[in-house]
Amino acid sequence: MKHMINMRKKILFSLLISIIMSLPTWAGIEIRHFDKPEQEALYDSLMFELRCLVCQNENLAASNADLAKDLRDEVYEMIIQKDWNEAQVKKYLVDRYGDFVLYKPPMKTSTFLLWFGPLFMLLIGFFILFIMVRNNSKQPTTQLDDKSRKAMRKLLNTEDKS
Repeated sequence: MKHMINMRKKILFSLLISIIMSLPTWAGIEIRHFDKPEQEALYDSLMFELRCLVCQNENLAASNADLAKDLRDEVYEMIIQKDWNEAQVKKYLVDRYGDFVLYKPPMKTSTFLLWFGPLFMLLIGFFILFIMVRNNSKQPTTQLDDKSRKAMRKLLNTEDKS
């Protein structure tokens, strides 16, 4: 009986510890209330289309940075209080932070390298690979004459005995 009571205490203690340890994850959930489902859909899509300016490789939905939280709050206010559409929100953020805030920046001269740089690097890599393969296939294979074969066998035989 005493063993059962100790076992229950251990189970309750471990349950309590696991709840306490998971509290920080609950604190990170932001609850937003929207007037219309269209506003919620717009907010959700923008969270995945806008880049965190601190993390750089994360969108606003995934980032835990303070600036990302501020941007999420700002986008929420633009949608709810100002009733802005997607184009207005993006224009405001691009005017303020530049094209970098967008995961898919527009095609223009300043972003040309961003759009076509990987393609150019891939083409250069294929060109270098082509040149290397072509040069290796042009190298003639040389046949050894009898004198060279005898010298080679003599070298191999002397190394085997050592």
